[in-house]
Amino acid sequence: MTAQATTAESTNTTPHGWRWAPAWVLAFVALWPAPGVAEGVMVLGALLAIIRLLLSRFRDGASLLSGPAWALTTVLFAAYWLPQLFSTPDALQPAHALRKSLEGLRYLPFLWLVAMAVADTRGRRITFGGLSIIVALWTLDALAQAAFGTSPLFWGLDQLKWAISGHGLCPADNLLAADRVNGVFGACNPKLGQIVASLSPFALYAAGRRFGVTGWIVAAAAVGLVVLLSGARAAWITYALVLLLSGWGLLGWKKMLAVFVFGAIALGALTIALPQMRERIERTTMALTADEQGVDAALSGRARIWGAAACMVRQHPVNGVGIRDFRDAFPACDPQPGAKAAWGEGPAFHAHQIVLEILSETGAIGLLLWLAGAALAWRAWRYAPAAARERARPAMLALAVTVFPLNTHLAFYSTFWGGVALLLAALYSGSLLARDDG
Repeated sequence: MTAQATTAESTNTTPHGWRWAPAWVLAFVALWPAPGVAEGVMVLGALLAIIRLLLSRFRDGASLLSGPAWALTTVLFAAYWLPQLFSTPDALQPAHALRKSLEGLRYLPFLWLVAMAVADTRGRRITFGGLSIIVALWTLDALAQAAFGTSPLFWGLDQLKWAISGHGLCPADNLLAADRVNGVFGACNPKLGQIVASLSPFALYAAGRRFGVTGWIVAAAAVGLVVLLSGARAAWITYALVLLLSGWGLLGWKKMLAVFVFGAIALGALTIALPQMRERIERTTMALTADEQGVDAALSGRARIWGAAACMVRQHPVNGVGIRDFRDAFPACDPQPGAKAAWGEGPAFHAHQIVLEILSETGAIGLLLWLAGAALAWRAWRYAPAAARERARPAMLALAVTVFPLNTHLAFYSTFWGGVALLLAALYSGSLLARDDG
């Protein structure tokens, strides 16, 4: 074997001690319906990664990630984490905020591990392929729930929980979305729509590569039906972006128009057939009324929440009220104190919109750091060769639609959704700036 061949092989192969990385990433994602277990897998993976790197004194760093991938992964983490740290002095509970910020450091070695998982052809094939399979399984499971009333995957997890602890996953008093299709996540954790919409690029691109236009259309229809039935209107917007950006080049504008017409017809049929879907459409149309009350009702009380967020920004413009302190600051900024809230009892927990969440909880400093991270991510994409863009396209699209600012969102500084966003950022960095050109 020549020296050139040896160099090429070392560039395109992950060291054997790290070949478990893709499986670890997939285990983390597959366990999202059990957030506590998934968090444990993430923390353990981060510990294993940092221990192995320390024992090797980072000597095999270049064989794990390219230099630019190390840098971009770390910078994107910093753009997320530093706002937490800078928000602690003005937080309502500074000691608690500082502890949460320090705990956030656990994400960095795990993000390195995620980027390593997709740094070569084998790792990307396993990781991206595995993510597409997870999305497919969750989609089929949700369709089974729609057809038969029960999610087989959730039922299995619930029975396991009963056997272990003597109680189920969803207490009877915590059924937040019993009228929706929630699939494996269950009625007490209604995140199926957002998760499937954000991860759908992996499934759609896999279906398109393997089965062509027909495969993409079938996969898009199945996933789209689940996203509609999940009832999360934010997920509808996210998935519409995925369809547009992933299907445009494959189908052309005429077929894409037909896809959206079919989607509109499906939404109309579901609106007629399902009372809960009809209620959401009627609530959405309230935004067309000119008065503030109608807009707030259409947005499930979010106009009131956004008013409170704007108040927090005015009062703490530099570094915000502190991450996850939105709920504590809400009563003093509530624009309708004493009025019954559309979301139920108690204060709002977060701003439900990425820009307002960043501004209210981390201030202008936080927003500038997030924008700096976005600019560096875009710069990496802009100057990457065509082959690198192609291999990173599913991760890029998943990350872009998840942080799309003209939408409502889950809390990016929560353990769950923050972990999702950081995972996608690491998948993007590792695949775009991979060690190989495959």
